[in-house]
Amino acid sequence: MLRRRLSSLLLRSPCSSSAVASSYQQQQHLLLPTHAEKPPALNLLRLFTSLAGTDGDRPFIAFVLGGPGSGKGTQCSRIASDFGFAHVSAGDLLRNEIASGTDHGEWILEIIREGRIVPSEITVELVRKAIESSSAKRVLIDGFPRCEENRIAFEKITGTEPDLVLFFDCPEDEMVKRLLSRNQGRVDDNIETIKKRLKVFESLNLPVVEYYSSRGKAHKINATGTEDEIFEAVRKLFSSLRL
Repeated sequence: MLRRRLSSLLLRSPCSSSAVASSYQQQQHLLLPTHAEKPPALNLLRLFTSLAGTDGDRPFIAFVLGGPGSGKGTQCSRIASDFGFAHVSAGDLLRNEIASGTDHGEWILEIIREGRIVPSEITVELVRKAIESSSAKRVLIDGFPRCEENRIAFEKITGTEPDLVLFFDCPEDEMVKRLLSRNQGRVDDNIETIKKRLKVFESLNLPVVEYYSSRGKAHKINATGTEDEIFEAVRKLFSSLRL
């Protein structure tokens, strides 16, 4: 069901800006409560003002989306190796923050354990630091944006959109099977949390896919099959780009 819905979104004719806005408004009741909004740090604004300049002044930015267990992280590693991208994983950044043992990390851990979305200001700040520390001209941002709130926050600060959005389309039963079998010791790899994560993915990620589909930026990759078979489709797409 989820896969059919995603396919229909990507094949749909571009929606109007008013339809996109309406979709966003309808999703607001699903967004998780966050701490009081804080103004972005000055260095955050400086970085993204720079990124929002001419095409030659900022890196080529690709968002990589897909459900938990869709294999996007594995494919990102291969894209980074073969096409010279820096790989920024939003999930890894959050897990590294958790591993730091700070109160901040403990708070993030509790959110992830419950299968909820980490507040946008936290994720954007971690992504900002990762981009700032890299001199790469091509950047993959893996697992971001997770929701319309993430997308709007990123685009409002940067004044720009990603150059490419890669969407890994995978059936729900296959994602569950992969997550239960990977045995990486992650706190969110249990059946109860997996089901929550898939519900969050369906309710919050679909508007992001729909929006970028309407902008002609979303490219769907069939994420079933072997790792090599999936990467062959990815390779063809990236080989066709003028990077």
